[in-house]
Amino acid sequence: MVPHILVRAHGLGGAKDLPVPASLAIVGGVAALLVSFAVLALAWREPRYDATRQGRPVPAPLAAVVDSTAWQVALRVLGLLFFGYMGWALVTGPDLVTNPVFGTFYVLVWVGLVPASLLFGPVVRAVSPVRTLGTLLVRLSGSGDGLFRCPGRLGLWPAAVGLFAFAWQELVNPQSAYLGPVRIWLAVYVAAMLLGGVVFGERWFAGADPFEAYSTLVAHLSVWGRRGRTLVVRSPLAGLDRVPPRPGLVAVVAVLFGSTAFDSFKDSVRWIGLVDRLGHPVLVNSLALVLFCLVVGASFTAAARCPGLPRHAAAAVRRSALPRSFAHSVVPIIVGYISAHYLSYFVEQGQTTVRQLSDPMVTGADLLGTAGWGVSYWLSFHPAVLATAKVLAVVAGHVVGVVAAHDRAVRLLPPRHRVSGQLALLGVMVCYTGGGLYLLFGS
Repeated sequence: MVPHILVRAHGLGGAKDLPVPASLAIVGGVAALLVSFAVLALAWREPRYDATRQGRPVPAPLAAVVDSTAWQVALRVLGLLFFGYMGWALVTGPDLVTNPVFGTFYVLVWVGLVPASLLFGPVVRAVSPVRTLGTLLVRLSGSGDGLFRCPGRLGLWPAAVGLFAFAWQELVNPQSAYLGPVRIWLAVYVAAMLLGGVVFGERWFAGADPFEAYSTLVAHLSVWGRRGRTLVVRSPLAGLDRVPPRPGLVAVVAVLFGSTAFDSFKDSVRWIGLVDRLGHPVLVNSLALVLFCLVVGASFTAAARCPGLPRHAAAAVRRSALPRSFAHSVVPIIVGYISAHYLSYFVEQGQTTVRQLSDPMVTGADLLGTAGWGVSYWLSFHPAVLATAKVLAVVAGHVVGVVAAHDRAVRLLPPRHRVSGQLALLGVMVCYTGGGLYLLFGS
């Protein structure tokens, strides 16, 4: 009998494989962050990124294809076909680890949406079968934009809840590699999305679908974007500037970053030993996951409220709205840390999943012609390269985050307090950098 354990080893590339000691890598990463901030404070005095004005229109033939109804319908149809194919494996496939449902759910969808969104923009929104079915239901029901107007204060809070639910399912649920819990999770997800779509209309999906919200957030770092309705090529920082400061945005980034940090932490020898001594592993890990997300959200919120500003200082936005206004700067940090954390896992387990997709019933079939494809373990065989790539991804993500935060501070904060108003936020980012690298290599 095949054990119900989904291989989640994130590859080699630990502290022992770094070309320098882990402590030096952490110090170097923090130093890079501090030097970047110093340079920005001295040389970056005016805001430089504005997504409403920047970007070069793509060639007309390419824009015509991407904007065509035929292209959009084709993507929707592909999404529905894949949804049906995986639904077949989910409902009638065997409860074995080689069922492609597990790799698709945990690897291709969850991890794969990050590189896909970076390369192509908001792909989940374009292909989501749930959005497609929800739109069809809305039109068939004749409810137009929904039965009720979606409250603006709801924002991204439903997506934050969905993201936490996925993190719990993957990282805490001891039955995560059994089909039953996956079926329940997906059934609740689909039902919530479709019901919300009927009640609130298509706007529901942008703020409630955890996968779409995550993909759209990451897609702001893509070179592809829109200026009005025009498809343009732009700087990723210009796209990042366009992240709307919606309610719940801080919660979304806190869940994404906090859950990934917890994933690194939960496999440490000390934590495993503590959980064994305490007992009740599900409860203990659940509380720890909540704590990680709360610490990220609370620390960022406190820092973004700019304690370096005097109470009477005039700003372009209220203090209470500043965390949302600066939350976009955490997106590249999330991308960098997730890239480092899941790199070998995605590359190697992703190839395995593509092979398994040809045999959804695990009978030895080769329906898609991919069953015979090989799997390259080049990254695992070159741990020093993998470890170095992890450090560079984390540091690059934090440096881009500092640049994004500084550009926003220059625009929002009073001139006399543009540096002092960022010091607390810089301190938190330094903690994120050092803590993230430590969890990757030292925990």
